[in-house]
Amino acid sequence: MSGNMPDFLKRAQQGKQARRRAQEDKTNEAPSTRVVPRSTADRSARQPAPQQPAAGRAPQPADPRPAVQHDDFVPDEPATEAVDTLDVHPVTVMPTPEASQVPDPASAPAAGSAARPVAGPATPAASAPTDQPTLPGMPRVVQPAAVPNPRADIEALNDLEQHLYAHRYAEILMGCTGPSIDPPAATKDRGEAMAILMQEDQELLCSPQTGALFDRLSDETDDELLNDTQRAQVRVLRRDRARLVDVPSDEQAAFERLTTEAEAAWRAAKAAGDWASFEPYLDRIVSSMRRLADYKHPGADPYDVWLDEFEQGTDQAFYDRFFAAVKETVVPLLAAVSHKPKLTRHYVEGRFDERRQWDLARDLVRLEGIDPDTLLLTHTEHPYSDALTTNYAVIAAHTYENDVLSNVYTMLHEGGHALYEQGVDPAYNYTSLKGGTSSGIHEGQSRFFENYVGRSEAFAGPLLAVLRRHFPGQFGRVTARQLYLAANRVEAQPIRTEADELTYPLHILVRYEIERALLHGEATAADVPALWTDKYHEYLGIRVPNDARGALQDTHWSGGMLGYFPTYALGGAYGAQLRHAMIVDGLDWQGTLASGNLAPVREWLRQRVWRYGRAKDPMEIIESACGEPFDVSYYTDYLVDKFSGIYGL
Repeated sequence: MSGNMPDFLKRAQQGKQARRRAQEDKTNEAPSTRVVPRSTADRSARQPAPQQPAAGRAPQPADPRPAVQHDDFVPDEPATEAVDTLDVHPVTVMPTPEASQVPDPASAPAAGSAARPVAGPATPAASAPTDQPTLPGMPRVVQPAAVPNPRADIEALNDLEQHLYAHRYAEILMGCTGPSIDPPAATKDRGEAMAILMQEDQELLCSPQTGALFDRLSDETDDELLNDTQRAQVRVLRRDRARLVDVPSDEQAAFERLTTEAEAAWRAAKAAGDWASFEPYLDRIVSSMRRLADYKHPGADPYDVWLDEFEQGTDQAFYDRFFAAVKETVVPLLAAVSHKPKLTRHYVEGRFDERRQWDLARDLVRLEGIDPDTLLLTHTEHPYSDALTTNYAVIAAHTYENDVLSNVYTMLHEGGHALYEQGVDPAYNYTSLKGGTSSGIHEGQSRFFENYVGRSEAFAGPLLAVLRRHFPGQFGRVTARQLYLAANRVEAQPIRTEADELTYPLHILVRYEIERALLHGEATAADVPALWTDKYHEYLGIRVPNDARGALQDTHWSGGMLGYFPTYALGGAYGAQLRHAMIVDGLDWQGTLASGNLAPVREWLRQRVWRYGRAKDPMEIIESACGEPFDVSYYTDYLVDKFSGIYGL
């Protein structure tokens, strides 16, 4: 530490959300509780769900990111079997669709109007319900004079959960494999299937009899017939229902078709560097998301609705404070670093055979602690991961012949998502509690393993050993210190997924500000490339070379995921606080990482974060795991300490 101490170093040292209720059957009228939508998300895996006319749900955007789980929560043993036990060969990268195969946005139906009738169950009429459910899994109508039967209600809850699970399994599978292995001409077909399944989800969840069931079960929350898991199921399902119940089913179904087609259009546009071909899709997505937000929360700021969809309890005011605190540290720290000599990446540069990189990818997820018998590893344009159950994870990634570290940190990132999904209590597999509680907590796990583990100096040794196994010629003489410095070089560049830890939150800030402008109607898709260029120059001091490396680089907007990006930065901050709590609890951080056996880290996270699935909300998770509320200073202090040390500030 030299001379006059910069202000950001001094600071680092000093301070280490109603619409009318849904009209339900008068006999079984149930109060509607407004709760913010859930998300789980880059998992880059969305899970929306359409429904009946008077009820509905907005789409649940994907969680751009899946996995394995043991039968009990005991510390994992280090993996010792050979990595080639993973008998899944990477799928060939899906060819770029020909122009004739890419949906024409001008001819596609507008969100809110179906291009053709949806096959499957007819939308329920607004007449009084019959005693029989209209879909398998839907609760029966209970007449007012009927004697309460809590045991029958619990059976109805279990039946509902099983049918929702079956739909969810199919939806996640299509969402994961579709972009990777489906032929381009099948895009509309997949979108139609997804829309039908999600519309049935909506009918199941938002029917009057389902609402009445939840009310009766809520009245039984003090009854010993309900266990803690069932109470959590009722609470989460009521919240999911409240997020859907006011959205017309045709609007929801049209949105699902739109985003499926838009993803294919984005892929073709990125390959061609042609923003104009994607532009009409983004305008329609934004318009639809504004309408959906108004159905959910009439009169509310649409961006607040979607931010809360992805991370319960957050809004623009929350993120404005968060980003202000981050900028206060990152901007001057980045300026100080820019005056220091640039660290070399010479030691990790070269040409790296892509087949061998896939073998390396399998070894990396094994090093993290993922059971290969539970993992499907496949190719994609934009990496993502998700999980159907704790026994079935999907990671989709890509490789670059001239950048092996991109593969390394992509796999550690997506593997972190998978570990979270794997770590959920297996008893939740067929329930609404399965999966991550929010996008921010999910990104907190992925960025934890990517950065706090993967880019630490202590883990450089085990990481180097894996690299040497696959590329002995390139890494035989590289030291752990050289790998650590190369992996942590600070450099302003245009690609978010390749950004260093220090500049990364500025990439997210650019997207946050553009999303806000779009959802506020202050900008249209035509304005995005110029806004992108201006903000990258303002925040990072660089010029964006083209649209493929600019506004087309991420898939999220094509999936209707405006509001997801801020959770990346928030997740990074969650991770810093979790790491601090882990160390305070007595975990030997340096020694554990240096050993290459991450079982103690996984077990700490499993017991305090992962196993709860959706049974706890994000801020509840952080406070219970860390012993205090969320505090961004753990993140900013971490950045100051790490990069001051690397650059000798």
